Amino acid sequence: MTPGARLQTAIDLLAEIAATPRPADAVASAFFRARRFIGSKDRSAVAETVFTVLRCDARLRWWLTRTGCPDPTDARARVIAHAILGERATESGRRSASVARLFDGDGRFTPASFNPAEARLAEALDQHTLEHPGMPEAVRVECPEWAESRLRRALGGRFVPELEAMTGPAPLDLRVNPLRAGRESVLAGLAAAGISGHACRLSPFGIRVDGRPAIAALQLFQSGAIEIQDEGSQLVALLADARPGQQVVDFCAGAGGKALAMAAAMNNRGRLIACDVLGNRLKRAAERIRRAGLHNIETRTLSSARDPWVKRHKGSFDRVLVDAPCSGTGTWRRNPDSRWRPLGPGLDQLLPLQAELLDSAARLVKPGGRLIYATCSLLLEENEDQIDAFLAGHPDFAPLPQAEVWPAIMGSPSPLEGRWLRLSPARHETDGFFAAILVRQSQAVPASDLTAATDDEPQEDHA
Repeated sequence: MTPGARLQTAIDLLAEIAATPRPADAVASAFFRARRFIGSKDRSAVAETVFTVLRCDARLRWWLTRTGCPDPTDARARVIAHAILGERATESGRRSASVARLFDGDGRFTPASFNPAEARLAEALDQHTLEHPGMPEAVRVECPEWAESRLRRALGGRFVPELEAMTGPAPLDLRVNPLRAGRESVLAGLAAAGISGHACRLSPFGIRVDGRPAIAALQLFQSGAIEIQDEGSQLVALLADARPGQQVVDFCAGAGGKALAMAAAMNNRGRLIACDVLGNRLKRAAERIRRAGLHNIETRTLSSARDPWVKRHKGSFDRVLVDAPCSGTGTWRRNPDSRWRPLGPGLDQLLPLQAELLDSAARLVKPGGRLIYATCSLLLEENEDQIDAFLAGHPDFAPLPQAEVWPAIMGSPSPLEGRWLRLSPARHETDGFFAAILVRQSQAVPASDLTAATDDEPQEDHA
């Protein structure tokens, strides 16, 4: 593809993302599947342009509004603005002129020539860069209005550096499956495949690779030796401290990333039940479970947080992880479009749902067992506030600081501050994660709560 054809394809994809109520990465995957004639290098270049535009969307819209663009959300206008503002003008000529030369087609395979309004826009943007001293702070760090006050409350003086860290792309992290391989052997295998990487800073099973190689095509991936998983997500699973022989529940398992990590830590001994209300997600997890060589995971589709299965298994589990649905503010590097167009429940719906999930899942924890609550959010409302409210209503649970758990799992003192696990891109180079570990006090559980499952109870689906 010519540079102009790549720009037109990026415009088309941006327009499709705006018109489709699905995450941008899912829309992009479907877009390229329907256009298999686009080669891999061209796909990468188009995707890079599109996601870069999404990551600086607030700044681009600010510039477009400032220069009088009638529709700052228009895909073509945003691509023009980014093409001009994204690079400094050189001594050899004006940036707007070089961009205009790319817009010289019929609008089908290459972008149509600038109309008079676009020519004026390009002229107004010329010699400028993406940043401007008059730009509001929230715009400069790509913070949506709905989240600004909440993030300032959560981050305090770190609001700007933390949000700035989320304007760039996320790294690609792998988790080594210890049942299949060791980290050093995986690093050697990656190097043999021409892929460079290094051990993650915090996770003992993590590898951060350079670039965006096709990991799924590697034998290491197909054999189950590695999984794609952010280092922060790995740490949440590790701090759940699932041990061989234990009974464990992943209450909101989704596609199973943390369940896989916990089951591997259990060395295939004991029992882990991966639950979710979305059965299709659990079905997708089944292939990952088989590939990883795990035999101790069962999947169960729940009707709701209050599924009768929970009541029938009260006080039966050593570890219960609640990886709750959340705003996803900690994953904005990966999902830049989610800042501006939430596709799931809003915060007013998520907060009561999180509280209900915690309350219901807590019933599964045996005396002396642990309840682990996690989100990929930076908001206090979804994290510390939820835990404070839960502890106020559940005096039989007590907090277990992460610093007391970390040494037994990692073999060294915790490098993190605070009672809870709180990770962020700026400080830890991970996605934003929160996790709290709570212990159920050793006390008798009423016999009625320990009633075994009845004979007519549906059996677990064995993956």
